[in-house]
Amino acid sequence: MGRNSTPGEGTRPRVHDAGQLGWDDGLYEDAPPKKQGSGTDARTPAAREDGGHRRGGAKRRGGKSKRRVLRWSAAVLALLIVGGAGAGYLYYEHLNANLKKEDLTLGDQKMADHKTNSAGQTPLNILLIGSDARDNPENQKLGGAKETFGAPPLADVQMLVHLSADRSNMSVISMPRDTLLKIPKCTDPKTKHVYPATAGLAMTNKTLERGGPGCTVAAWYELTGITIDHFMMIDFAGVVSMADAIGGVPVCVKANVHSRNSKGQGSGLKLKKGTTKIKGEQALQWLRTRYGFEDGTDLGRTHAQHMYMNSMVRELRKGTKLSDPGKLMDLADSAVNALTVDKGIETVKKLYDLAEELKKAPTERITMTTMPNVYGTGVNKERVLPKPGEADQLFQMVRDDIPLDGKASKRKAPAAKKPTAPVGEIPVTVRNGTGTDTQAPAKGRASAVRELLVGKGFTEAVIDSQNVAPAARTGILFPSADMEGNAQAVAKALGIPPTAVKRSTDVTGITLTVGADWREAGDYAPPAVTEEKPPESARALKGDEDGACMDIQPGFSW
Repeated sequence: MGRNSTPGEGTRPRVHDAGQLGWDDGLYEDAPPKKQGSGTDARTPAAREDGGHRRGGAKRRGGKSKRRVLRWSAAVLALLIVGGAGAGYLYYEHLNANLKKEDLTLGDQKMADHKTNSAGQTPLNILLIGSDARDNPENQKLGGAKETFGAPPLADVQMLVHLSADRSNMSVISMPRDTLLKIPKCTDPKTKHVYPATAGLAMTNKTLERGGPGCTVAAWYELTGITIDHFMMIDFAGVVSMADAIGGVPVCVKANVHSRNSKGQGSGLKLKKGTTKIKGEQALQWLRTRYGFEDGTDLGRTHAQHMYMNSMVRELRKGTKLSDPGKLMDLADSAVNALTVDKGIETVKKLYDLAEELKKAPTERITMTTMPNVYGTGVNKERVLPKPGEADQLFQMVRDDIPLDGKASKRKAPAAKKPTAPVGEIPVTVRNGTGTDTQAPAKGRASAVRELLVGKGFTEAVIDSQNVAPAARTGILFPSADMEGNAQAVAKALGIPPTAVKRSTDVTGITLTVGADWREAGDYAPPAVTEEKPPESARALKGDEDGACMDIQPGFSW
């Protein structure tokens, strides 16, 4: 379409020159400084919500919140962590029209509500997905195997961002794309095609081709038990736009590196020893590089991605800004077009509000980790599996809102709710969810736990023998606030931690699911987090570690 197309039809609206619009909050490098106490971010200019033009000296219309909504970051992925890093005059309706939205989850299992802390706050969890989609010219010209052009995209980058309930810290867990897991049943919302749960294990990056990013969310929830509030997915072209928008991201290698082997495999990245500021295609090469980094596996690539993300955050938070408004508009449009979000985000305003929350965590309290893993065997020897014990330790820390940076937490446990009825009058449904990918449900576990409850006075406990859906962890769900105290009483009687008690509309009464962590007879023994820091195998990287540098794989130096 031509440049005169209606906003929202794939082109950006016409932009008038700076003389017409007047100075605004540091869009240009020589713009007048913002007055102190104005409450406006100097790096994020505003535009009229009604799409009109604000001429020099004209009075701004609308409330402060409406003006702030129209600030936008060309670095979309970084917006999640830093918020309002650099922006141009963008029209609200145009951006909303180009913001692609899909269902949050495509699985049958409903995610439980968050537990609140003592102040009534809840954490925020966002799944970031990097798609390898090559379904348009912009992505295809960035390279990759031509036979993949037009093929269903894969979720090659998956990072769960957890913002603590008190907003004091942020934790990120990456799942290597070569991770093997069981993918749940997913239903494509557009075609209504049902993808059955995988009979065995499959690579996590294939979740995206089973209906969309909502299936990736469903797989994460089934594996980790972490409630996910939102997802954001960006493709190759968006990555290039981000790096261009901020003028490059500093990265470091310990030796000269060229990611290309004798078979022609590799990203093509070529860097000299030391620190280089990369952008555009070179930034994409860095994020794609496996051959040449560390041991040449996806684990090294994941660590390199963490270094890149932390470096990008530092660049943006130290005040990086753009000086070319025309280029800024093009890059921002490109970033929006490369972005897909869940329907709960809906608008640019909600996206901006998310950024405002996420940037509350200081850089030094951001911690990047990789899911602890072990290599498979046989045909899966080059794939990885969640490491028993240590992977769930990391997941549990996030579920329990424990900071991953090892710093003492100021969290206070929420006050227990009082039961509204005597224990003998509290109905409880017990389910046997002890089955796993390799084991049938342990016989008689629901009956045994029911007997434990009856012995503690819960004489109204019954068994639901029809529902034996597997659950990795033992937990208690309740449907409404008036039942929370009763559900907590059940948990206390059995030694189940309060964090395993959650509200969910997936049940009609208090429902106790005996998970795979309680297959044996005896009292429940919850997995203990002995230290408030992640296991060493998670390779924690702090946001302020600016000296991080990649090891180079032998044979890839020049």
